[in-house]
Amino acid sequence: MELLEMRSAKITKKGQIAIPKSVRKIEGFSEGSKVAILAFCDRVELKPMNQITKAALTALASEKVLAKDWDTKEEDDAWKSL
Repeated sequence: MELLEMRSAKITKKGQIAIPKSVRKIEGFSEGSKVAILAFCDRVELKPMNQITKAALTALASEKVLAKDWDTKEEDDAWKSL
């Protein structure tokens, strides 16, 4: 994949960054569009949701659906002894 542009941004106290206007012109980064955040050990990537594969969409959907059942004190207590 070809690098189109390299810019820097400052992270705010709330963990926010501003995406430079020139980068927002890339298809999929317009106001109101959803992005996927992919965290690797050495980098973070932002991808427009319309460029995410079906397998990744399934993982995102599963995370959201399962979180309500798995993010509980009871679930945490059950895993402590393992």
